[in-house]
Amino acid sequence: MSRMGKRPVAIPAGVTVTVDEGVVGVKGPKGELSHVVLTSTSVTVEGAEVKVTADRLTRNPMFGTMRAQIANMVTGVTTGFSKTLEIVGTGYRAQLDGKKLVLQLGFSHPVEFLPPAGITIKVDNPTKLTVSGADKCLVGQVAANIRGYRPPEPYKGKGVKYEGEYIRRKAGKAAGSA
Repeated sequence: MSRMGKRPVAIPAGVTVTVDEGVVGVKGPKGELSHVVLTSTSVTVEGAEVKVTADRLTRNPMFGTMRAQIANMVTGVTTGFSKTLEIVGTGYRAQLDGKKLVLQLGFSHPVEFLPPAGITIKVDNPTKLTVSGADKCLVGQVAANIRGYRPPEPYKGKGVKYEGEYIRRKAGKAAGSA
């Protein structure tokens, strides 16, 4: 049994958690999120805490995951999540055109990316951008999609990388003797 799954999730002030018809809803100052209650688990709201339990017959290991999802939703609607991306390379840059992100990544054309609802992209400088929102999963997926346009290559390190990500470098061609 998961020890983390047994811990209750504290509900801070200004956040409401509802459970009805197999869906957990969390509403707070940064938005509203919902998640389907996983099979063989049950979610109850008791005062200022949310408790997740597994059915005794099945001993479902997913109840720890359900607790983590609820904790992430509570954190998301109170403080939010963000990922910072860095763009490395000569001439590589990013800019916002309204809500649309326009990336120059060494292709013959600019790459345009329209963020989904609930996600905001902020360009700090032409080589650094921040993806933020209330849904942790969606923030990570959008950052991964942007990184996927030009992942960092191992020879010069050019491309889009997460802030603080270590790029394992390879040695280039050695100057050969004739």
